[in-house]
Parts: sequence; C-alpha cells; structure tokens
Amino acid sequence: MEKRIAILATNGFEKSELFSPKEALENEGFKVDIISLEKGKIKGWEGTDWSGEIEVDRTVKEVSAKEYNALVLPGGVINPDQLRRNEDVLVFVRDFFKQSKPVGAICHAAWTLINAEVVEGRTMTSFNSIKKDLENAGALWVDKEVVVDEAFVTSRNPDDLPAFNAKMIEEIKEGKHDLQHA
Repeated sequence: MEKRIAILATNGFEKSELFSPKEALENEGFKVDIISLEKGKIKGWEGTDWSGEIEVDRTVKEVSAKEYNALVLPGGVINPDQLRRNEDVLVFVRDFFKQSKPVGAICHAAWTLINAEVVEGRTMTSFNSIKKDLENAGALWVDKEVVVDEAFVTSRNPDDLPAFNAKMIEEIKEGKHDLQHA
C-alpha cells in the first residue's frame, strides 16, 4: 500500500525545510501532498528573501488526517505564525497525534504544535529562539540535531535536514505508534 504524507505549509515556509523532506519522502516512493490554507501556489523563504514556489495540492479544509500516514511541518518564521492561528490547521495537526501517526516538525514549526496543544510532556527540539516557548508549553527541550519521542520527530534548523529526513522515513515505515498521544 502506498504511503501518503501531508506537508502542511503556507507562504513564508523555509524553502529547504519543505523541498528537502519532500524530495526524500518521494525518493522512498511515498506520495506527498502539499496542504495549505488556500489553493494556488505558496512562496518559500530563503535567507533574507522570497524564494521557491510550490503548487498546493489540497487545502486544509479539504483533508483529514485519516487520509495520510504522516505529517511534516516545515519551519520558517512567517509560515508557522500564520498556521498556528487557523483552527482547521490545529484540528488537522491534533488528529495525527490522536491517531498515533508520525509527525515531523523542524525549526519554528513547533509554534504550530504549541497552539495545537500537543507538546506538553514531550521531549523535542526546535530553533533555539523558541526554546522558552516550548518549555512554557510543557515540553522538555533538548539541543540535538534530531529528537524522536514516540513517532514525533523534531529538528533545529536546515543543517539538521539529513538527520530529520532519515528519522521521518524510519518512523513512517514503522507506522502507527501506540504511545504517540495528543
């Protein structure tokens, strides 16, 4: 059975944090859908400017976590700040945890997870500037290139992408994790 992966992003995603996992997952034979707030194209961010567009496959209002085997949340600063304010996004994210499916988040993507209220009691990492945000939300923050807590994969920044991609693929191949929780 083909595995389907949702990458949830909007304008301002960190370019490498979307394109690198997408390529790695597709190279494994997984079907990857770009999910966003609206149809059309979304723009990435690289360094200090806009860079890289990608076509949205489906909107968050059109999808359900039941349709996917895993969720990937790229970072960037603008992207998760937009996503975390959308209730449909928060429900979609929470449902992956409720269904014990792998979830990966890199860099600032943890902001969306904080608002989805799924980080309390979890060991994770992120970009160091949001360490205190995660600790205040009840997460145990560690400074490692990749952290796995029961199918929940987190990384700090684009330099960690090789480790992040490898762990996401491993967790997706393992499938549901009974101890994954919301």
